[in-house]
Amino acid sequence: MNSLRFSVLASLGLLLFLASSSFLALAAPPQAPPPLPASPVSLGGVLQVLLGLVIVLGTVAATAWLLKRFAPGQVSAGGNIRLIGGIAVGPKERVVVVEVGETWLVVGVAPGQVTALHNMPRIANLPEGNAQPGGEQRFSVWLKDVVSRRNAAAGSK
Repeated sequence: MNSLRFSVLASLGLLLFLASSSFLALAAPPQAPPPLPASPVSLGGVLQVLLGLVIVLGTVAATAWLLKRFAPGQVSAGGNIRLIGGIAVGPKERVVVVEVGETWLVVGVAPGQVTALHNMPRIANLPEGNAQPGGEQRFSVWLKDVVSRRNAAAGSK
């Protein structure tokens, strides 16, 4: 019986101890949370990242420009190809005369398509109107004349 009494008393004592410690924890004033560590992001760090980004983007842009400007395998036309004139024949279609060497090519240009319409030897003297405003009108008259002569020559064959 002694052992039963002892175990009951020990249990009660343990229960009282646990209850008193929980009451003490509830009664204690709340403690302030620990201070937060300093932020790893600072103005100096942000400026350093932005400066690095500007340097990298500038380097990429300069490299692209240099490659476009001095790319091997690209040969500029120099004076070999020259645009003589052109006229719109539709909202997205044009007829253009291009000089390649000593030959003039009449070319039809449409979205996604370029078609050679006619080729002829270079004309030494252009009509004066091509360099002035309204030159497109004179060009259209000249182009109609060339096309009609071509059709007449094709009909006689």
